[in-house]
Amino acid sequence: MEFGDLIKGAESEGKEKHVPYIEVGKGRGRENVDVVRVIVGKEVPHPNTTEHHIAWIELFGVKKEGQVICIGRATFGAGYANPNARFQVPIADFKAFCALAYCNIHGLWQNSIEME
Repeated sequence: MEFGDLIKGAESEGKEKHVPYIEVGKGRGRENVDVVRVIVGKEVPHPNTTEHHIAWIELFGVKKEGQVICIGRATFGAGYANPNARFQVPIADFKAFCALAYCNIHGLWQNSIEME
């Protein structure tokens, strides 16, 4: 088995929304700050109980020359914190962003976006 065999994407989506949604923009009130936001359950909230929750989100950036950078990780307390993370990132340095999210029941989920 390969590690990639464990990762699911939009084609595997079930009733709950697991696929991390990635949005790129500016910080609130601070136009000179680039922000990448990763949300699990943007349209349909993911359950957030001790029994069923998103435990963490990780964000990776692919630099223009192809180097992969681990930008950061956010962990969430089951039942207390919604799976929503903001990362201040120099967006112009990257050609793509990839996010992973881990559901304690349904496993590892991914999404990626390419920058123009």
